[in-house]
Amino acid sequence: MKRRVAITGMGAVTPIGGTVREMWAGVRSGRCGIDFITAFDTTDFRVKIAAEVKDADIEERLDKRAAKRMDRFSQLAVIAAKEAYEQSGLADSGFDRDRFGVLVSSGIGGLATIEREHAKALEKGFDRISPFFIPMNIANLAAGNIAIELGARGMCSCVVTACAGGTNAIGDAFRYIRDGYADVMVAGGGEAAITPLGIGGFSAMRALCENNDPARASIPFDRERSGFVMGEGAGILVLEDYEHAKARGAAILGEVVGYGASCDAHHITAPCPDGAGAASAMKQAIADAEISPEQIGYINAHGTSTPLNDSIETAAVKLAFGQHARSLSISSTKSMTGHMLGASGAVEAVITAMAVAEGYLPPTINYKEPDPECDLDIVPNRGRQREMEYAMSNSLGFGGHNASVIFRRPC
Repeated sequence: MKRRVAITGMGAVTPIGGTVREMWAGVRSGRCGIDFITAFDTTDFRVKIAAEVKDADIEERLDKRAAKRMDRFSQLAVIAAKEAYEQSGLADSGFDRDRFGVLVSSGIGGLATIEREHAKALEKGFDRISPFFIPMNIANLAAGNIAIELGARGMCSCVVTACAGGTNAIGDAFRYIRDGYADVMVAGGGEAAITPLGIGGFSAMRALCENNDPARASIPFDRERSGFVMGEGAGILVLEDYEHAKARGAAILGEVVGYGASCDAHHITAPCPDGAGAASAMKQAIADAEISPEQIGYINAHGTSTPLNDSIETAAVKLAFGQHARSLSISSTKSMTGHMLGASGAVEAVITAMAVAEGYLPPTINYKEPDPECDLDIVPNRGRQREMEYAMSNSLGFGGHNASVIFRRPC
């Protein structure tokens, strides 16, 4: 028998707010978290803007000694996990920690640590690299550090599927609980790739927007879109067997009810032109939730602001939903947060869970020029109220990875 899966805690550290409450206030106000990069000197870079986390309060929210042994992507993920865990009320519940797992993604891992230690090695010799170099930079250490911090002794793993990773992590954790392998899972993603190599690498492949006006850079579905804006951050959900949560009197924030994943098997970076792969993930998620397409009221789109993604994702939504696509609202919160790579789907999952719980459609901000190939209701510039029972979040990653997860409002 399939078990229901509840959300009992949420955490986030993002460019528009350092907690879920602050981030959601930013979403509702249409705040843009994109600005000029402060992490390094961009004088010789074509791209000079990104969506940096500005108020993480790392020194106040993490043990100083532990924080020094973590790359920034791990620090952000642990902070978000602690927020979600505190909200869940699990700490004093006496639950079985052998059935408590962690599944947290990162697309790139500790890029800043790699750059810093490589520079040190070239200057002082490779024997002078920090002994914490490897455990700081490998992508699974966000999950590992969270498990250590929270005492999670069950399955602990890391999904690495590029920009689909955060959504895959939540979907896989959902199934792990639903099928009886765990009672509680911490799931999501963390990323911190606003570094010279990160910006330079994506810029070299012409993936980033080179318009350094923060108000016209991340403009999903807009005809003038020209590339994504790099973001950083973390998003975490505490998922729990519904009956387990109810038995201990936990507040139910929502439910995860469906998950679909597919691969385009087409190209290393470009999505399948007809959107069939992304549509397949959406259809799988709907079937998994045992609902009809017409029951979905909102989609948080992958919506990267690249020329190919947004038009192809629009086509995929039409393919998956048919006539109902015209009744859906589909917005991209990357217009506010930038693209957080492996953390994007996790942060967007938190936003989608909040949207369905509060009956509010997040906006696609800074939208000006309509594109006939992106002709669905993208909630332009201003959010609005809309009661709904179900909402979907989509993520699409390099390598052709597609993932969709469906949330239900608390009931």
